[in-house]
Amino acid sequence: MFRTRRALAGALLTGLALLTGAGAAVADDPSPSPSASGDGSGPTEAGTTFRTATAIQPDQLATAGASTGDYLYWVFPADAGQRATVKAKITLPETATRHGDSTWQVDVYDGLRRRQACMYGKQTGKAAADAATVELTCVLRTVRAWSEPWANDPLPGSYYVRLTVVDLPSADLGLPVRTEVEVAADGRGGAGDVDGTLSEPLVPGVSSVGQAADGASAAPVALAGEPEDGWASGWWTDRWLWTVGGGVLGAIAAVFGYSLTRGSGRPSRVPPGV
Repeated sequence: MFRTRRALAGALLTGLALLTGAGAAVADDPSPSPSASGDGSGPTEAGTTFRTATAIQPDQLATAGASTGDYLYWVFPADAGQRATVKAKITLPETATRHGDSTWQVDVYDGLRRRQACMYGKQTGKAAADAATVELTCVLRTVRAWSEPWANDPLPGSYYVRLTVVDLPSADLGLPVRTEVEVAADGRGGAGDVDGTLSEPLVPGVSSVGQAADGASAAPVALAGEPEDGWASGWWTDRWLWTVGGGVLGAIAAVFGYSLTRGSGRPSRVPPGV
């Protein structure tokens, strides 16, 4: 009996250690920080409308030269369970050519062109007349695999970044600026999982399909493509790990409890002759 109890207690402690270790491994997984692409293959221009937005991938640095007052657009893919952080840096014209302060803003829209609110970050920044650069940040909400039709929740698919100046002296319109945009998308794990999935991610096609080599119309292509490892299948999450682990621990606890109650219910033996 004591050996059985000792073995069950050891199994219970082992299961707890494994489950706790798995949870810690998920929680301690470092979030990727935005950085330039290793091969320097990031795009060097930006679109000027939603339809001409330049496609970028997370952790890829996109640069573009523009004129003050232009609307600049990029588009990137975000999958279920990811939280995207958009960073933008604007290198301003020389101080001698400027006539006052300027205010810049970065906005993010989903595949349905619904503006997505920033959870936190410096979405709008004011640059003094003598400032050399201005930096902006927008941290989006976690992308949900599914949502009610009336909700404005972020869903898997394309996300558009729009960067522009919203206030400046009119004499400064048209001055050259240099922009840098990068996106980081880190997974939030089971905490961001919901029941249900979209049948298809919200990825619009381009407006002009062009022509194939034989003169026929080419098939439309997606603006932002898809994540490097493909879109989520929608069934596997780390909740499965916790569910299976919880079931195993529950079974071990049940057997252990049964052995305790069975042992305590047995009548004590009376030595012969007493």
